[in-house]
Amino acid sequence: MIIISDKLALDESEIEMHAIRAQGAGGQNVNKVSSAIHLRFDIPASSLPQEIKDVLLSTHDRRISNEGVFVLKAQNYRTQEQNREEAIERLKDWIVSATKKQKPRKPTRLSRAVKARRGEAKKQHSVRKSLRKKVDI
Repeated sequence: MIIISDKLALDESEIEMHAIRAQGAGGQNVNKVSSAIHLRFDIPASSLPQEIKDVLLSTHDRRISNEGVFVLKAQNYRTQEQNREEAIERLKDWIVSATKKQKPRKPTRLSRAVKARRGEAKKQHSVRKSLRKKVDI
């Protein structure tokens, strides 16, 4: 079981992981060893509650395919085990961040003193600019 939060958990059979060769520099060993992990998580077929599935599918993440499969590639570490752990952690973080409720924004109000200071500054700026005009003699 992969524990996401207190009330949320995933069965490991719902996640499909394959070892692939990592990209980028790494010397001769990078061409022989499949250390990167390709994780696939089928959102509609998962055991998550329907509300959470809807939220995850409605996120505009380019890692979600048209079929609703979340695809992730982990290749930061040299070993397959570390990349596997990182992929699972990143999946957990993605689910938690996507299902997090945002607090409603309260619009801020400017105080009367701030408005007065701004008006005074605008007047001073106006006077300064008017002093730059040509003088009539």
